[in-house]
Amino acid sequence: MRILAAMSGGVDSAVATARAVDAGHEVVGVHLALSRAGGTLRTGSRGCCTIEDSMDARRAADLLGIPFYVWDFSERFKLDVVDDFVAEYSAGRTPNPCMRCNEHIKFAAVLEKGLDLGFDAVCTGHYAIVRPGADGALELHRASDAAKDQSYVLGVLTAEQLAHTYFPLGETPSKALVRAEAAERGLSVAQKPDSHDICFIPDGDTRGWLADRVGAEKGEILDRSGAVVGSHEGAQAFTVGQRRGLSLGVPAPDGRPRFVLEVRPVSNTVVVGPKEALAIAEISGPRFTWAGSAPAAADAAAGFDCRVQIRAHAEPVPARAVVASIVGQDGVSGDHVIVTRGSPLDGVAPGQTAVIYIGTRVLGQFTIDRTVSAVPVEA
Repeated sequence: MRILAAMSGGVDSAVATARAVDAGHEVVGVHLALSRAGGTLRTGSRGCCTIEDSMDARRAADLLGIPFYVWDFSERFKLDVVDDFVAEYSAGRTPNPCMRCNEHIKFAAVLEKGLDLGFDAVCTGHYAIVRPGADGALELHRASDAAKDQSYVLGVLTAEQLAHTYFPLGETPSKALVRAEAAERGLSVAQKPDSHDICFIPDGDTRGWLADRVGAEKGEILDRSGAVVGSHEGAQAFTVGQRRGLSLGVPAPDGRPRFVLEVRPVSNTVVVGPKEALAIAEISGPRFTWAGSAPAAADAAAGFDCRVQIRAHAEPVPARAVVASIVGQDGVSGDHVIVTRGSPLDGVAPGQTAVIYIGTRVLGQFTIDRTVSAVPVEA
């Protein structure tokens, strides 16, 4: 196959590319220039797609003896990922920019360009497995190494995209083996730290970054009854489940800490309450996709047992899903994926992505649009 290897400059993509070369594929390396700031630098494990990362990727490609290019996707990245991030926070939602990057950049824009250039697949260093299911259709599964599994952030991939993806690291039992292999191959990134946090906010100061772009207007912090218990410097800086950074002038009756339960951008207010009030009985959303074959229409309508994961570093938990037509938050009726479970989910926020699993298989995903509390307001 002709393989387009997306080389981030990290150890995983370098080893994945090396394995593609070893497998006899015709491989071309490409690094994605996503930052619009020309002098973007990496700080330890913070940030990615920086100048240092592009240089590390080039060194790995040179060692492997493959062609290497840098593709500028900064404008597309700003529109589809950065601007979306700002818009979602401004709307009081909690976005996952890594999901949007995979959805719109790595496995959409890059894959489209690669196919136009005659490549058969895009290779990345993600820890996930693509294999045929019982019906012969390709399925996305969790990686062998549960600690490094990245199937959650790949939940946005469609059947068509799965047909053109290549994940050489999916069956590797541990990250330690990948680093050891990199060292044996003489790759300079063998001990390079993994990147963390949001790549376009390398200093980790999300609140300050948002304030610079959407402004910060002082507003009220309310309890569940509507009583004013404090103030804030900008509602967009808060996310559901947050405890730190709350300026509360009125202590809770029981003296216990309070957490953000809701962000209301229109009124610029933040609602807080006890930790128990973060319990969510039901989540739903109209923006959903299936990773491979969709569930049978009858099963989707009747409901089916599954597992659901709502954060990249969480574990999937037992749940039940159904596809039904309901009126969404925008007042429009249409098909939504609705997920419920016996034990409530904790600290779920609109804007997050829920990935649905059947065993190790990623069945699909949806963006959470509505949550239903498991705790009455009076509690």
